[in-house]
Amino acid sequence: MEVSTSILSIKDNIKEKVKSLKETDTNYIHLDVMDGKFVQNISSYLDIKEELKKTNKKIDIHFMVENVEEYIDNYKDLNPSYITFHLESKFTDKTIDKIKKISKVGISISPNTEIKKLIPYLDKVDLVLLMSVIPGCGGQKFMLKTIDRLKELKLLKEKYNFKIEVDGGINDETIKYVQDADIIVSGSYITNSDNFNEKIKSLISMN
Repeated sequence: MEVSTSILSIKDNIKEKVKSLKETDTNYIHLDVMDGKFVQNISSYLDIKEELKKTNKKIDIHFMVENVEEYIDNYKDLNPSYITFHLESKFTDKTIDKIKKISKVGISISPNTEIKKLIPYLDKVDLVLLMSVIPGCGGQKFMLKTIDRLKELKLLKEKYNFKIEVDGGINDETIKYVQDADIIVSGSYITNSDNFNEKIKSLISMN
């Protein structure tokens, strides 16, 4: 299991804190890009691109936006490992093809959307991001119904070739519920602490 550190909850000294992730054991830096329409909040990382590049960490982008194609070009120079968009957003096969020219493709599903609605896209994507909180805000509690949803998704993984990522409310206690994931996203648990790597290692040790 790999760890992707979300920087959504960092409010102060973000450039310095992003730079410090270079010295940690995180596998990815997770960028939650929000447009204020698909979700209520707005977030963009265009002003810290240079800091992100200097970390030498893989970049994992999660678009929580209505019109996915409008945002892809803004982040392609980060050479992301994954660009993930929401099943509930506006997209087409053209959107998927555009992402494939830049990175691997992920599709995300919100907690109240049925897993079976992913099936038409599973042969087109490399990753499924299972939200374990309501999209749009950091610091929420892990939703226990995610446990059964993860089991359902794992059965589909046996037929299709994709990785599973789980995002939301993951810490050293809730990680036990997501052992079937390939990648876990953790934000405030890591970035609200004084020692990022200590928290990251606590997640890795639970694998």
